[in-house]
Amino acid sequence: MEFEMSAEERRQLLEAYRNLRVTDVCDGMDWTMHFDLGLVDSAIRPLWRTRVCGIAKTVRYVPTRTRIPTMTPEEYDAYSSNWYATICTYPFGDLIEPGDLLVFDCGGLDVGLLGSNNTLAYKNKGAVAMVTDGGVRDTDEVILEKVPVWSRHISRTMVQGRLEFADMMKPITCGGVPVHPGDMVVADGDGVIVVPRKIAMDVAKWARREHDNDNQARRSLYEQAGLPEDETLD
Repeated sequence: MEFEMSAEERRQLLEAYRNLRVTDVCDGMDWTMHFDLGLVDSAIRPLWRTRVCGIAKTVRYVPTRTRIPTMTPEEYDAYSSNWYATICTYPFGDLIEPGDLLVFDCGGLDVGLLGSNNTLAYKNKGAVAMVTDGGVRDTDEVILEKVPVWSRHISRTMVQGRLEFADMMKPITCGGVPVHPGDMVVADGDGVIVVPRKIAMDVAKWARREHDNDNQARRSLYEQAGLPEDETLD
């Protein structure tokens, strides 16, 4: 697990992408000749409409081959606890820094790896959002808690007998897109886009130009329509 990023680089990246939309970043990719790069599968959607940007921390889970044997509910209590403790662990929680965006490779499986408890815990640690090509459950509560989550599935199941932790802070695939630790991720109601770290600042320059030009035009239209300004004009 080799990943280093200085506090100053983190600050610069997060500031460069502050308030940018997915469409702005997509345009920035075009202007730097990276057409369609980083566009996550549009089937991965937000639970609720919001806009975030963050620095990718990556996690991978894989389907298990272990079948759960028949047992009593009391025996299953211990079995389930052991699954979380030794098989489907969540060791990345201690790595979270403010401004991180957790990206999960779950192989597209409809399994509730994320839920109302752990997503709020990660938000409390400083994660700005979670993006998964797997599933999230307890979604009514996740929405009420205002935890930003983009997922492929609205799931109902737990992970026992379904998922195993594989690794973290390595290159993964999410929604058909390679994601490396340290990449910039922008997500909103239009979907998710991933910008490779090595081109992130150049892309941000042109994305910001598109953002500012669009806001200037929209501000004039707001005035014509008699609409009060809102946070999207920032």
